[in-house]
This record gives sequence, C-alpha cells and structure tokens, in this order.
Amino acid sequence: MQTMYWLVLFVILLIIEILTMGLTTIWFAGGALIAFVAGVLGFGTVVQMIVFVVVSVILLIVTRPIAVKYFNKERQKTNAESLIGQQALVLEDIDTLQSKGRVEINGQEWSAKTDEPDGRIEKNTVVVIDGIQGVKLIVRAKEEKA
Repeated sequence: MQTMYWLVLFVILLIIEILTMGLTTIWFAGGALIAFVAGVLGFGTVVQMIVFVVVSVILLIVTRPIAVKYFNKERQKTNAESLIGQQALVLEDIDTLQSKGRVEINGQEWSAKTDEPDGRIEKNTVVVIDGIQGVKLIVRAKEEKA
C-alpha cells in the first residue's frame, strides 16, 4: 500500500508541472516514479526514500541546465528589461543625491538616477540605460566618439 503513495505523489507533481510549466517539479516526479518502482520490487521505505532523493537530485543536476537552455529559448524580456542598453534623453537634470531626474525613452518618461561619481547629468544629455532599480532607470552619459 505504501508504494501507492509514490504513485500519488508522482501524479500530483506532474499536475503541478503541467499547471505551472516552470520546470519546477518534473525532476521530483521522476524520483517519485523510480521510488514507486523500488517499492514494487519489494525494497523497504528507507530505500525508497533514498532512491527518491538520489534520483531527483541526479535528474535535477543533469537535465536542468539542458532543459533551461532549450525551454527558455523563446523567453521574452519584460518591457523594462528590454530598455537596458538603449539610449534616452534627459528631460530633467539628474541629481542622484537629491533623488531628482527624468528621462524619456520610446515616448515614455522614467525617473532616473546615475552611478557616476558626481551623481549629476545635465538636461538634454543623451544617456545609456545600464539597469533598473525599483522604478528608476540607472543611466550614464553616452560617451562621445572622437
């Protein structure tokens, strides 16, 4: 009867995986299935638990990097992530110490700050977006090519 618990756990983990599609429980489902087989073959509860843990960890370590590489291939960046590396125009002087500054990119205004040493960038300067922190863009002045 206890082997049926592994089969129930296997089904539950598969249902969770199907609902989330996040590659979070599939490895544990594999471990539960092999533990079920170990139970059917007559191995005791301790052996079944060890088999579950070992198989789950092995599946996780061996197959997760491959699965993430191929399954997240078409992942779309969020709107905010897609701004990194793009250029924007400073609409209001950026002064990080006084928490002021706005930039415009793609017709949208964003609060901005800089990690530059003096913490200031003048209005009408073209900047490059280096990152996002909360609701503020982290920008730096675009270097002029000589």
